[in-house]
Amino acid sequence: MSVFLLASSLVTTLLIPAEAFAPAGPDGKPGAAYGRALAYLAHEHLGSVFGTAYDASTIAILWFAGASAMAGLLNIVPRYLPRYGMAPEWAVASRPLVLIYTAIAFAVTIIFRADVEAQGGAYATGVLVLMTSGAAAVTLSAWRRRSRGMAVAFAVITLVFLYTTGANVVERPDGVKIAAFFIVAIIAVSFISRIWRTLELRVTKIELDPDAERFVAEAIARSHAGEIRLVPNRPETCDKMEYDREANDARVDHELPADEPVLIVEVYVGDPSEFAQEMRVRGVEVGGHWVLRVKAPAVPNAIAALLLYLRDRTGRRPHAYFNWTEGNPLLYLIRYVLSGEGEIAPVTREILRRYESDPARRPAIHAAM
Repeated sequence: MSVFLLASSLVTTLLIPAEAFAPAGPDGKPGAAYGRALAYLAHEHLGSVFGTAYDASTIAILWFAGASAMAGLLNIVPRYLPRYGMAPEWAVASRPLVLIYTAIAFAVTIIFRADVEAQGGAYATGVLVLMTSGAAAVTLSAWRRRSRGMAVAFAVITLVFLYTTGANVVERPDGVKIAAFFIVAIIAVSFISRIWRTLELRVTKIELDPDAERFVAEAIARSHAGEIRLVPNRPETCDKMEYDREANDARVDHELPADEPVLIVEVYVGDPSEFAQEMRVRGVEVGGHWVLRVKAPAVPNAIAALLLYLRDRTGRRPHAYFNWTEGNPLLYLIRYVLSGEGEIAPVTREILRRYESDPARRPAIHAAM
């Protein structure tokens, strides 16, 4: 590719008059070679038949390049963005994405008024950034493999690409403008999508270990009405004193009998950017308390998923007992969107309402002041 680029630059510079490159001549029209230097040479020196064949092959090559880029995007977006909650649910389907990308292509063409030179600047910037990032990745890979000589060589290549990219950006800023536009648009759409999808269960599969299964079975057996009662707890010291306090507060606030068994649920938030994942429930007994420990991307979604799972598994309607958190509800909402935590009770109830429309079958949420 480098040889072809250098050769084409040399040939076009030597064989094409300078005025043919002018974007606008005395008559206001662009020069004959403006935006089509090689095509100009093909028609001028090799005849109309060869020139037309060259034009057709160029169009076909560009068409295939666009098709390959489209195929790459159709493969990347459904694999990553929906997984992280940064794309709508329909993004996993190919047909809507094809329409979206086609609309973007038309928008770019309209924005640049189908100007070859303007779009060429954007294309050159994109290619240079891609090559620069690739060179940097290879440099880091060679450094980690302790290939110092190769790392230094690729670092020099990376610096050359960095300089070239910077020079291209300064000379032809159109590429940075359109890239910035798309980056801002993608971030905005992704953030809106993330907020829109916050009420999804975000759990692909639930598994209870043997101890957790035993705790649930014994809680049903010992309950006067055969109920499943869960008390969510924000893990702190995770000792008997903490669980005594949580269980006692739940019994007092919600008027539960002292001998009514309760299951304490603790949700440990992992990577909040991991939008959905399998949820494994581990049973732990601490000071006579039955504790169900869960690792999930968000607290209310995990609790809602566990309640629905226990209902379907046991055929009984679970009950969850919360206390309202002191503080600004708007700040808790923002915290929930960003980190998966926040005000748990109302979000849990809303998720359950979304997935179970029948109030008689919906797991019950109890919240005390």
